[in-house]
Amino acid sequence: MNIAMTGTLQRWLTGPRVSGLPQPMERPAPKLSFEFFPPKTEALEQQLWAAVRRLEPLAPRFVSVTYGAGGTTRTRTHETVARLAKETSLTPAAHLTCVGATREEVDEVARGYLDAGVRHIVALRGDPPAGASSYEPHPGGYAQAEDLVRGLRRIAEFDISVGAYPEGHPAAASADSDLDFLKRKIDAGATRAITQYFFDTDIYLRFLDRCAAKGITVPIVPGILPVSNFKQVAKFSAMCGASVPAWMARLFDGLDEDQDTRRMVAAVVAAEQVRLLQANGVDEFHVYTLNRADLAYAIAHLLGVRPAAAA
Repeated sequence: MNIAMTGTLQRWLTGPRVSGLPQPMERPAPKLSFEFFPPKTEALEQQLWAAVRRLEPLAPRFVSVTYGAGGTTRTRTHETVARLAKETSLTPAAHLTCVGATREEVDEVARGYLDAGVRHIVALRGDPPAGASSYEPHPGGYAQAEDLVRGLRRIAEFDISVGAYPEGHPAAASADSDLDFLKRKIDAGATRAITQYFFDTDIYLRFLDRCAAKGITVPIVPGILPVSNFKQVAKFSAMCGASVPAWMARLFDGLDEDQDTRRMVAAVVAAEQVRLLQANGVDEFHVYTLNRADLAYAIAHLLGVRPAAAA
């Protein structure tokens, strides 16, 4: 199946007509989760918690907090996750990586999350620390994410998410070997996979078919990245192996200095991506917020997600 963005956007916006006016097509609201990153400064901390409070009434399934390359944000990640567990109604999920730590140190962090009431871990291999050209396992650490998953399973009955890459991990030898890595993580005890972001819906749907053929039956939750800055996203995508369709470049062309229009376009594009996936039977999505609530909230609203009290 090859669905072009042009045309589908019009079909989504224009449904059955009542009194001659176009009406939005009725679809059930999807299940959402959100991702944040730990703040580095006081100003960024205020921005993070403003985003948390803005999105909290939407009652997401969980919210995750990232872990910096080389484990550089371990303390800040733990503090943020612990505060989410203590001060909000949200279910926090803590990212945890293998990089730069022994098994004992990683296990200690995991037990600290248990003590803080956190039961959901996003288990990742992790990126190399700054200055390193490639990943090297710590001599006394977990070598890969599958090993980390097994270690977490020995500690407690965590709810464990792992990463998945519809277009392949940049360091993978091949798409098939990358899928083998995912299968081993699932077999080690992971309960779901959350994907790297993508923009071409067909890429994800083909990836689901390949996962099914490999015997992977856990939920593969698509990661959705709202494009608040197209140039930055295009640059980052080139580094992480995510393709950027030509139609997206055309949509954002000429909007570099027009932030308001850019945000409107970004919200509709992300909501349309979710709608197309919903039409193919997908009902759960993980939104990368970049610690900004306005765009994530607008997307949720377009999709029919409303504050819990209002619902």
